[in-house]
Amino acid sequence: MIQRPDHEPARTFQQPNKLRDNASLHARSLGCVTCLERSICGGVHTDAGVFDCNDLCTCKDRTTCDMVCRSKPQHFVAFMREINGFDLNNTPRVASVSSESLPAVIPLIDHRSGRESVLQEPIVGLSLYDLVDFSTGKIRATSRRWLSERFLIPESARIVLTGVEKDPKLERWWRLADRRSVLKGLAALGIDLITAPNFSVLSDVPRTDNLHAMKRILISWCEIMGAGIPAALHLNARTEHDYSRWATLIRARPEIELIAFEFATGCGRGDRLAWHVRQLCRLADEVGRPLILVMRGGTRALETLKQHFAAISLLETDAFARTMRRREAYHLPSGQLKWRKHPTERGAPLDDLLARNIETVRRSYTEEAKAILPALRRRPARRGAPDRNSKTIEPSLLSKFDLPRQARAVSEDRHRPIPAAKP
Repeated sequence: MIQRPDHEPARTFQQPNKLRDNASLHARSLGCVTCLERSICGGVHTDAGVFDCNDLCTCKDRTTCDMVCRSKPQHFVAFMREINGFDLNNTPRVASVSSESLPAVIPLIDHRSGRESVLQEPIVGLSLYDLVDFSTGKIRATSRRWLSERFLIPESARIVLTGVEKDPKLERWWRLADRRSVLKGLAALGIDLITAPNFSVLSDVPRTDNLHAMKRILISWCEIMGAGIPAALHLNARTEHDYSRWATLIRARPEIELIAFEFATGCGRGDRLAWHVRQLCRLADEVGRPLILVMRGGTRALETLKQHFAAISLLETDAFARTMRRREAYHLPSGQLKWRKHPTERGAPLDDLLARNIETVRRSYTEEAKAILPALRRRPARRGAPDRNSKTIEPSLLSKFDLPRQARAVSEDRHRPIPAAKP
């Protein structure tokens, strides 16, 4: 078996950060010049030293590979036919389906385990895939009463369904034989909003796989809107050009009023969060009309994003997840949200803890919390202690007071430090 040279990236890239695309820092790869998809893709700009994105096609057994690339011509043609090519503009137009205004924080509820009573929340988030029986391809949720009993939520509660999930469930959704009937059933339940499935746009695969995933996101959004359910278009992107394509599409289609984004995984790590935030802000500015953002994670960027979007709703997951792990939310005097252990008796219900955590978290992301604790966040500036002549010591010198003691070269006088050379 021929081994790939060390300078060519493997499927599990040893330095994945070098695969991050950044056109402002890196030149476009040489192989992109002759690529058939260069006008749609825009090329790759990485520090990985690849000739083009085909260098990332490293599957040893291509018969089992599920990536969309030209190395499997027959499969590639089938993938292209199911989405009608990579062009976003050939997807069908849909009528605008407006949603009622959303609150700033929407708690996400995964299940009813550990609880006994109905959670008194006027609006909750649920997973789209929990309402579908993939073994039969039919909807599980037959009524509002079913939803209330399954998740212990009020029958009258407004429901937001999130399409964010791991790849296996996303693929099962795409392979449903009759998504139209499933969406028709969800519309009959009076679902307030669905965020479109977030098909993965990875950095270690050929760009054709990215373009295929983005087209599937748009097709899924069109299907949800076509069923008469308000939908948020999920934005997954790998390059600045991807964001530009989304911006062009949204600007040309006024029926797109809500967009969704998920920071909880790779997009929210390190400096990549800042990169995606910049792209989202630029997109909102380029579209030129008010957009509503439904987001998961990325709360560090909330204030920045608020300056560019008409409204933001946070699908909040921590309150439920940490309650299940017996954690309690509280605020530091500065207003910062923290979590502490909250042991419970074996078998004790978690209803009260969940309700308190949801309320505490909600206050962290609303203006109410900022109004309660403004004075506590302002700390008086530190001033240096006066020396024996009643003069304030220069603060910039404080860091140098320990140097003589550390070097053990000269004596230390905190009021009149006199540097001296080592004998």
